[in-house]
Amino acid sequence: MLRIHALYHVDFEELSHIRQWVDNRGHSITVTRFHKNEPLPAQDSFDWLVVMGGPMSIHDESDFQWLADEKSFIQQSINDGKTVIGVCLGAQLIADSLGAKVAPSGIKEVGWLPIQLTEQGLAHPLLADLPKNEFTVFHWHGDGFECPKGAMPIATSHTWANQGFVYQTSKHKELGTWVLGWQCHFEVTNKSMVDMVSHGQTYIQEAMIDHPDSVQAADEILALGDTYIADNNAWLSTILDKLAS
Repeated sequence: MLRIHALYHVDFEELSHIRQWVDNRGHSITVTRFHKNEPLPAQDSFDWLVVMGGPMSIHDESDFQWLADEKSFIQQSINDGKTVIGVCLGAQLIADSLGAKVAPSGIKEVGWLPIQLTEQGLAHPLLADLPKNEFTVFHWHGDGFECPKGAMPIATSHTWANQGFVYQTSKHKELGTWVLGWQCHFEVTNKSMVDMVSHGQTYIQEAMIDHPDSVQAADEILALGDTYIADNNAWLSTILDKLAS
C-alpha cells in the first residue's frame, strides 16, 4: 500500500480522479491545505507527493507566505527520491524547484484543447497507453514552465511548447521512482470541473477577450466535459498504475 500525501492550495482544485484511483487501489491519502494553514508532514510519513493546482503564481510569496515552505518541502521530497507528481501550478512549483524558469506564457489556455506527446513522450514507458496522435485534455493556465535541465519534455501544444516533463535524480533511478509534471488536468471530474468553472467565471470572461482561440466559454467547457472526462481519467489511471508498479 502506498502512502500518498497531497498539497492543496484552494478547495476547488482537489485530487478528484486521483482520489478515486487511490481508493480503488487500496492506497492511503493525507492532505495539507495551505489555504487553511495546515502543517506539513514528516518526510518519512509518505511515499508519494502530489502537488495540486491553484489560481496563484509560484512567485506570489508576498501574498501566500506558505509558498516558500512548500517549495522547500517539494525540493526535499525530490532529493529523497520520492515519486512527486505536479498538476498545473504543482508542475510549475516542481519545475521551479528544479531550477527552471516559470513565467506567463503570453497565451492563456482554458478549456478542452489538444496536446501531442513529444518523441521522448511517445517512447516513455509511463505514457505507453496514451494516444500516439493529438488528444484533448483540460487546461487552465496562463503561466508556463521551461523544461527543467536534465528532465525529459513529454508533451507540447499549439500555443505552449512545454506541457509536461519527467525527471529522475540518480536516487530516483536507483529506487525506480519518478518526478512527473503536467500543465493539464487529467484528474478533472464533472464535479471538480463545475467547481473550477464556478470559481473562475471572471477569469474566463476576461481571458476570452485577449485569447479567443485558446480560452473557451464556461458553458462550452462544461458541455465538452461529457465527451472527454472519461478518457482523461482512464489515461491518468494508466500513468498512476505504471508509477505504482
